[in-house]
Parts: sequence; structure tokens; C-alpha cells
Amino acid sequence: MSELAGLLERYRRGAELVAMTMTGAAGAEVDYVAEPGKWSVRQIVCHLADSEMIAAMRLRQILAEDEPALIGFNQDLWAERLDYAKKKPSHAIETFRRIRGENYELLKDLGDEAFGRGGMHPKRGRVTLLDMLTLFTNHAEKHALQIRNVRAAYKEVRAAAQAAAKPAAQ
Repeated sequence: MSELAGLLERYRRGAELVAMTMTGAAGAEVDYVAEPGKWSVRQIVCHLADSEMIAAMRLRQILAEDEPALIGFNQDLWAERLDYAKKKPSHAIETFRRIRGENYELLKDLGDEAFGRGGMHPKRGRVTLLDMLTLFTNHAEKHALQIRNVRAAYKEVRAAAQAAAKPAAQ
């Protein structure tokens, strides 16, 4: 398998990877914040859904236009002003899956030359379609790990609280 084919396969699997990390997450666990200033599982999956929509636009701009200007976005403002803390994780995961699937279908049969096309990002400078594919592939994998870590931290805190609540043995 070529390097590009492997990257495309990882990209395709990203949404399922995230969905698997969410299996069984519910209640207080999806809203647990491990550290001040960090996101909950709910906020992470909402961010992934919105980021994939941004990816859809950027990928299409790069393919359809010559060296387009790619618009950045402030993820923290999106999380706050789009009220990620109240969104349903199941809806966010479904949106992420659907848009990721559509993006994959767009990319999977392109020739190698298409991946050299690019656009100008306000912070990153010139980025190619390959750069965007790599970025968004890694993005899902990074956040899947983050979700696992937040869930593990929640379970540790919960177990410690339960142990502390047990009466001392006589």
C-alpha cells in the first residue's frame, strides 16, 4: 500500500475510531473536565464535527479554486458561542461520521497530482491538499486519544470518590 493510500485509509477510519472511544460514555462522564481550561468529551466530539465541516470546505476550495485563501477559525469561541456543552454527543458523532465519509469519497480516487494543489492559510501559510489530509487524519486520532484519557481520568476520580465514601472497616 502506498503512503497516500495508507493515509487515506487512516483518514477514513478516523470517525469510527472516535465513535469507538465513545462506546458506553454517558451521563456525568461526557461532561467531566479533567483540568481547568480543557474540554469535556462532549465538547471534543462537537469540535470534531465542526472541524470536519471546515475540512470539507477547505478540501473543496483547494480542489476547485487556484490557490484559494483558506479561512481560519477560533475553536474556543466556536465551543463557547455554539454552546458545545449542551449539544448531544450522538448527533456530533453522526455529523462527524457523515462529513468524514463524504470527504473521503471526494479524495479517495484523486490522482497524486491533486494532492499537490494548495491554498493559503492565515496561520500555516501555504498548505497542500496532502497537508490538509495529514492534518485532519492526525486530528481525529489525537482527539480519540484525548477522549480515552478524559474517560480514564473520570473513572479514576469516580473510583477514588467511591472508595473515600465507604465506611472504614471495623
